[in-house]
Amino acid sequence: MLSIRFSRTGKKKQPYYRIIVLDKRKDPWGDYLEMLGNYDPRSKKLDIKIERVKYWLSVGAQATNTVFNLLLRNGLVKGKPKKSVKLSEKRKVKISKKKEAEQEKIKSAQAVAQAATEAAAKPSEPEVTPSEEKEEQAT
Repeated sequence: MLSIRFSRTGKKKQPYYRIIVLDKRKDPWGDYLEMLGNYDPRSKKLDIKIERVKYWLSVGAQATNTVFNLLLRNGLVKGKPKKSVKLSEKRKVKISKKKEAEQEKIKSAQAVAQAATEAAAKPSEPEVTPSEEKEEQAT
């Protein structure tokens, strides 16, 4: 599968990226099929061959999430931004436990609210005084 991705060049703490097309399993610093442009993140300058990007996307090349979001910001592709952050398994477990705890809290609050509405919805029985009971028994 082909991939459109960044290949970092530049000095230490001065990143500069090439936007290249290559096989997804290959090393981004090795040989590539075509260089589509450059991106300087410090000055936010993007120099790209638009026609070639559209060609490679039409052929079936997949853009990485970061490259896709960059193309999206510049109006070259349409869609929703993709998340490009990878979470560790430990962090995923912690987030899922937190969500479960919040859901349980919401369910318990809903149960309390439902019980309160049921109690309020029940018509209260009229209180019967002992004198009224005697009258009812007499009749």
